[in-house]
Amino acid sequence: MKVLVTGANGLVGRATSVALDRNGFSVRAASRLMRPGTLDIEQVTIGDINAYTHWQTALAFVHVVVHCAARVHVMHDAEADPLSAFRAVNLHGTLNLAHQAAASGVRRFVFISSIKVNGEFTEPGRAFTEEDLPNPQDAYGESKQQAEQGLRKIAAETGLEVVIIRPPLVYGPGVKANFAALMSAVQRGWPLPLGAIHNKRSLVALDNLVDFIITCITHPNAANQTFLVSDGQDLSTTELVRRMAQAAGVSAHLLPVSMWALDWAGRLLGKSDAVQRLTRNLQIDSTKARDLLSWRPKVSVQEGLRPAMIGNAKETL
Repeated sequence: MKVLVTGANGLVGRATSVALDRNGFSVRAASRLMRPGTLDIEQVTIGDINAYTHWQTALAFVHVVVHCAARVHVMHDAEADPLSAFRAVNLHGTLNLAHQAAASGVRRFVFISSIKVNGEFTEPGRAFTEEDLPNPQDAYGESKQQAEQGLRKIAAETGLEVVIIRPPLVYGPGVKANFAALMSAVQRGWPLPLGAIHNKRSLVALDNLVDFIITCITHPNAANQTFLVSDGQDLSTTELVRRMAQAAGVSAHLLPVSMWALDWAGRLLGKSDAVQRLTRNLQIDSTKARDLLSWRPKVSVQEGLRPAMIGNAKETL
């Protein structure tokens, strides 16, 4: 079986390409820019992804597409019209690829969406499910929701099997942004005001997400389904920091600062969004993935954090 993986230079795309190759699949890794020597598998360069990207060469003899490429969520977007910028790649670029995939005889299209389609936060004791009405709160989430809608329409019109995966925060070797910054702070032994946070958040280790993607490539029950996937071990931010420290072999230095004080400091420093992500709930229910596909997480949170912490430490040196 030949699989085209887009976004092959990204965190999820690269890991998926490598895992597929190791599991005996014929892999073609597509990326915007070629990076010689980064992958020892077939690579194609496709340039910018939008409504006009030509995918014919990349799609030749392909049975399944795993579409990881996206314009990703950023905290401080410099675009004058962020929604248009996200739509250009995540909506129009995705649907253009799906149309060409269907015309080329591709059987299945696995789309890496985002939990942001469901929303930003959950109420205590209530997790997101696949049955919830979409409630995206930003341009990135809206573009992913619109892409999902378009893919379902293409599936109905062409017979292309579409699988939609909405992961929460993905962590693993090479993770960037706020999660990498938090890991670095823990490794350096910095005191963190995160010792009294009693929220619950779902995460997914890179190994678990990649394993689930591979399951969705081949499992007959995955066709035309939407899945929420996580490690199945929801953690408070306080517990997450403790587990990071344990994985790194260092002591966690946590200060028991009240939620009220953290909220106040966030507003004062213009970091309210970042504070909310550290303190509020975001839980998902991955029962459907476990029941319908008989899937179970490959690694525990602690097993997933260990390589992430080691990789981050090497990048920090």
